[in-house]
Amino acid sequence: MESTLEQARSESSTGAVSSRLEMIVIVLLTITAITHLYAGISQGIIPPLILAGLGFLGGIGLYIRGSNQRLLTIAAIPYTAVQIPLWFVVKSGNFTPVGYLDKVVQVLLIVALLVLLFRQR
Repeated sequence: MESTLEQARSESSTGAVSSRLEMIVIVLLTITAITHLYAGISQGIIPPLILAGLGFLGGIGLYIRGSNQRLLTIAAIPYTAVQIPLWFVVKSGNFTPVGYLDKVVQVLLIVALLVLLFRQR
């Protein structure tokens, strides 16, 4: 009988998202993608926010499809992390509750991505 971890690894390599941690990462990615799209549209069309949201959604799609999941996990960490200081600079004091929520989600996402990265070894 195959262990649960071995089964999760083999399913993950075929594109299936099987672990609870992967599901958490996808939920957090979806939340931050929706937040960026919402902010990019509701505050007037702001292309960088819309592109960031679409980037998150594209990453989710590629990950679920099974396209080089470890590389996507590695790329998602700085992609997410760079947005936190950018938010402070761009908003410069005009912070919103949605923005705060998104930053909390992004910090949790970075932690979850780091854990996932070490588990993907």
